[in-house]
Amino acid sequence: MEESRLQLEYIEKVKKINEGRDLKYCSVVFGCQMNEKDSEKLCGILEKMGYERTGLEEEADLIIYNTCTVRENADKRLFGRLGVAKQYKEEKPDMLICICGCMMQEEHVVKKIRSSYRYVDLIFGTFNIYKFAELLYTRIEAKEQITDIWDSHREIVEDLPAVRKYPFKSGVNIMYGCDNFCSYCIVPYVRGRERSRRYSDIIDEVKYLVSDGVVEVMLLGQNVNSYGKGLSDNISFAELLKKVADIDGLKRVRFMTSHPKDLSDDLIYVIRDNEKIARHLHLPLQSGSDRLLRLMNRKYTKEGYLELASKIRREIPDIAITTDIITGFPTENEDDVKDTIDVIEKVGYDGAFTFEYSKRTGTAAASMEGQLSKEEMQEHFDRVLKKVQEVSKAQAKRFEGYVMETLIEGVNEKDPSMYTGRISRNNVVHFKKDGHRIGEFVQVRLDECAGFYYNGTVQGG
Repeated sequence: MEESRLQLEYIEKVKKINEGRDLKYCSVVFGCQMNEKDSEKLCGILEKMGYERTGLEEEADLIIYNTCTVRENADKRLFGRLGVAKQYKEEKPDMLICICGCMMQEEHVVKKIRSSYRYVDLIFGTFNIYKFAELLYTRIEAKEQITDIWDSHREIVEDLPAVRKYPFKSGVNIMYGCDNFCSYCIVPYVRGRERSRRYSDIIDEVKYLVSDGVVEVMLLGQNVNSYGKGLSDNISFAELLKKVADIDGLKRVRFMTSHPKDLSDDLIYVIRDNEKIARHLHLPLQSGSDRLLRLMNRKYTKEGYLELASKIRREIPDIAITTDIITGFPTENEDDVKDTIDVIEKVGYDGAFTFEYSKRTGTAAASMEGQLSKEEMQEHFDRVLKKVQEVSKAQAKRFEGYVMETLIEGVNEKDPSMYTGRISRNNVVHFKKDGHRIGEFVQVRLDECAGFYYNGTVQGG
């Protein structure tokens, strides 16, 4: 609470400096839903300071880039944007350029920005997002580049202004960081070790969101199954999920991501027994090869994963299971690809994010022998993706003709007479407006499966 009060004081200080000025900001977000959630806070702070949002970087008086470092080309995307932003700043010398997020936790990236992009005004990382107001005030007063990177977390500060992307749904952070240290993954190094928020703070936040019009929440964590470790509350993720779902006025609860190594029976039963919990589980596989799973440090086997998926399908027959798959991991061979395709067929994934392996400096996999060529990676990727698309399309086809509760999320981008909504299983469905409102739940018949989405018709009034 003391830190929150301090940051609110800095917000007021910047607001006073900005008085009488018509200032705009542009927020650019790369990466995951946790980055999206962080940027909602940054936007909330900026708007409290008197900035108005714009979607155009060239119109902005302040641009803030929230970076991701999971993929190999992430730095190229950022540096490309910075090159263009330099031109904007030359035309508007008072423009402020701020960069934060996971990429700023990589020392070599920060060094490059400080030496080659000296016009960047503020650089900070993932552990001190909540100090944005203080850092921005310091930059304005000092009139020189400010860099503030921490190498670990110090405290969790959530009760600061935020601007939600959607008024009717919201992400809720329940924990930060990761202790799994998969050999290909940079996240534990840039997000830190696992730490959970207090159960009471999470419940209070969800209750506030519901009172402010939110009908769906997404509980967020790098591995939500690890929630509660180290807390005096002694509450598991399954128990937390049940308590969140019990909150009056909340219509739907989602969560991600679950690690297969510690997904409990209790969690399966909580999902099964509560209709408010979305019938969608994201369960990253990464590879179907036991040999590669060991090299990846995933801590489960192909057989164990298949048994878990089978149990989930048995207990919750209508659930959608989606996954992440990496192709082209060092030493991946023909047998490994066949094992992955075998799992895809046996689980019957409803969707998958399929990636070519991306070497990240500082991870164990980056120094492994047997790095595949670009051509080999592409060949493996194409085969796996083809199978994923074939299986997930067949899965979606099974529900054609069903009537599903659908949350209206917005106007169809291609046809303004249509709405786009999302069912519990996470599929998108398009349908005529018929007098309903965004943020409302309606019953929709899934008339036609169009691959990974549906065209439907609203049922009833």
